[in-house]
Amino acid sequence: MSKRIVARANLLVFGVLLAILALVGVVTWERLNATREAREWSQHSYRVLAAMKDLGIALRDAETGQRGYIITGKDDYLAPYDSARDRLGVLQGELLKLTADNPVQQDRLRALAPIIQHKLEELAQTVQLRRDVGVEAARRLVNTDAGRGFMKEAEATLAAMLGEEEARLARRLGENDARAAWVRWTTLGGSLLAILTLLWAARLLNQAWSRSYLTEAEQRTQALRLRTTLDSLSQGVAVFAPDRTLTNWNACFLVLLDLPKAMVRPGASYAAFSEHTAEAGGPALETWDQVRHGSNAPREATVYERTRADGHHLEIRRTTMPDGGFVLTISDMTKRAQAEGVLREAQKMQAIGQLTGGIAHDFNNLLQVILGNLEFVRAKLDGDGKLQSRIERAAWAAQRGATLTGQLLAFARKQPLAPAAIDLAATMPDLVPLLRRTLGEHIEVRYVESAGLWPAMADPAQLESAVLNLALNARDAMPGGGRLTIEIGNKVLDDAYARDHAEVAAGDYTMLAVSDTGHGMTPDVVRRVFEPFFTTKPDGKGTGLGLAMVFGFVKQSGGHVKIYSEPGEGTTVKIYLPRAVGALVAIGQRSAPPVDLPRGSATVLVVEDEAAVREIACAILSDLGYRVLEAADGEEALRVFGDNTAAIDLLLTDVILPGKVKGRDLSERIQALRPKVKVLFMSGYTENSIVHHGRLDDGVQLIGKPFKREQLARKVAETLGAEFAPVAEAGNVVALRPRPDA
Repeated sequence: MSKRIVARANLLVFGVLLAILALVGVVTWERLNATREAREWSQHSYRVLAAMKDLGIALRDAETGQRGYIITGKDDYLAPYDSARDRLGVLQGELLKLTADNPVQQDRLRALAPIIQHKLEELAQTVQLRRDVGVEAARRLVNTDAGRGFMKEAEATLAAMLGEEEARLARRLGENDARAAWVRWTTLGGSLLAILTLLWAARLLNQAWSRSYLTEAEQRTQALRLRTTLDSLSQGVAVFAPDRTLTNWNACFLVLLDLPKAMVRPGASYAAFSEHTAEAGGPALETWDQVRHGSNAPREATVYERTRADGHHLEIRRTTMPDGGFVLTISDMTKRAQAEGVLREAQKMQAIGQLTGGIAHDFNNLLQVILGNLEFVRAKLDGDGKLQSRIERAAWAAQRGATLTGQLLAFARKQPLAPAAIDLAATMPDLVPLLRRTLGEHIEVRYVESAGLWPAMADPAQLESAVLNLALNARDAMPGGGRLTIEIGNKVLDDAYARDHAEVAAGDYTMLAVSDTGHGMTPDVVRRVFEPFFTTKPDGKGTGLGLAMVFGFVKQSGGHVKIYSEPGEGTTVKIYLPRAVGALVAIGQRSAPPVDLPRGSATVLVVEDEAAVREIACAILSDLGYRVLEAADGEEALRVFGDNTAAIDLLLTDVILPGKVKGRDLSERIQALRPKVKVLFMSGYTENSIVHHGRLDDGVQLIGKPFKREQLARKVAETLGAEFAPVAEAGNVVALRPRPDA
């Protein structure tokens, strides 16, 4: 079959196909117009039916309002009558317009108009008689049945009109369905015919040209497969011939080695690439001598690593081919290096967390015994200033130990947080005067605030502690005086920033920056500044836990912390806290605590496995006036509660208890038996029983060990406050007594 014959056959086939398609298109267009017209008439019938039904409803509403007024005599019942009377004229006019194409319906509407008018007059007369004369006169007029007759005539006329219009609607819908079916079958038949014609033409063309283009198609397919394979790789690949000239490459090869496009072309020598990367100070390739004297065994790879000036870490692999050439493969290992760094950090955090969790509970129990007894004894001593001074020093040392344990827990991200939406624009100005008094007159404190600040989601107390830690570190970096600047603003960390910082999630953040003009830090110090116990201060001047606590708190809050510092130029620490969306903003207010401790007469069940801790907690509560019951574990606590179910008002329990019944289980069982019992947990390490994802569960009250006498008194009073009323007693001491309805 010659090329000319194939061309003529193709022309004939496509001519016939176009003619069929044109015919189908013309017929389909005509049918679609007819269908659209039928649909419009159907919609017109629906509007007529709706207007007729509204007219009937309006008549009935008018009669209903009239009857209600006759019976009650109240003007409120005339509202349906007045509304229907106003709508009747509008509906009649609308029906006259809608039925302009139907003379029969027009005649019926003209006949219906006086009937409706008579009915309205009858209703108006009845209403007027009820208003002027009384209900009996109105009833006599109603009993004449004149209005009933008018109503029956109107309803009969409307029923006839509805029947007529429904019949017309049925005919129109039938015609519409018939037209739609005809168009559907016509379109389907034409489409099938067109498809068959196309298939026949494609078969003829395929048979005519398949052999002549088979070889060329195979070559194009192979070339396309090779190019697609190379371009789909996330690695840079370059193939060099035995004479060390470039034959194939992909786009990543240029990007990863930062090569100019003009340099990468077929026939370019490997030596040129090696010299270019060495001169540019980039990730230098092997030299020509290294390649020539290196391993040339087939399929044996030479692997080495290089780092680009922008910090990207590259792994370069040279694999020798059997013909003497080689393949150069370049992999960007930056993300893997970042992931390994994050993994190492996570493993370090896990190890510190396990160590901290292992010692925090027992250590805090010991500190609780020491601090509780010291507080108890100090409250009993009067007039001996030396003993009071020594007790205060011992209490300070115990509290210092508790602070160190809390900082370790903060770094390990195991402290219980109570996050809330914080308005930093309202809380930070209250903190600035405290910083000025704390840092001293030689430090100038500046505060910079941005307009439209977003609320931040964090624990307010931990945030304040973090700012104080940063401010104290800044003070130590400026021994001769300087300037401390606190800046708050909004910040969006985009996907590009998140890609460069594997631990960051892209999104909206509230930024708090603390900057100083101190001596600054070297890059080596900056890399280690958040490690626990790392400090550049002299011995005895710092624990190295302040910045570690800030780091752990920010990470546990779902935020990000970044430090910028140069020797002699000062330091800036930026804290990015997640933006609070859809939460109520808590505005912190500082208030001086009252002098007197709240006391009470409620009954408290104390559950603590450490006898010394239990003893001092019971002693403090008893001294405050509470009736105290105690238990050493969960099983014993359930037995004590069973014997005193009606008397117990508060459960004070350790989170971690020996045996099968833990602190959370004990609280749930007791509250299931008596829901009014309040629960206050105490612990030095909470694990996951009442803290999940670093946050206290909703509604959970917790006091951390070691606690002071004052802290326990206020926390117990706060927990009991919902059902216990404050009562003033002698000496201005506030007591808590049960409400009568509690």
